[in-house]
Amino acid sequence: MKKSEINFQVTLDDQSIPEQIQWTATENPNEGIEETKSIFIGVWDHYHKGTLALPLWTKDMDVLEMKRFYIEMMGSIAESAIRATGDEAMAIKIDALCKDLSQTLKEEMKAAQQQQA
Repeated sequence: MKKSEINFQVTLDDQSIPEQIQWTATENPNEGIEETKSIFIGVWDHYHKGTLALPLWTKDMDVLEMKRFYIEMMGSIAESAIRATGDEAMAIKIDALCKDLSQTLKEEMKAAQQQQA
């Protein structure tokens, strides 16, 4: 039987806020530890019939990047929902929300650029 591993290392500051997040995976095409600013892990608790979520991000992650990360995560969920459940209607609704949020984020990014100029 083939096994695959994904490992995360989180460096915390004195107040337990992530300063650095690193990850490795046996299936990672890049070698060595990779650094990231954010992870979101969700697992299904079959006993309680609910999701256990672990969202982590470093304190230096940009807010606009964080918003983009969440939009892209939801887009991935839409794609996965079709493969896992075959429910195209749900995926279409999630995708539509992602498009709307992406447009809002583009406007926020444009406004932020104008404020910096």
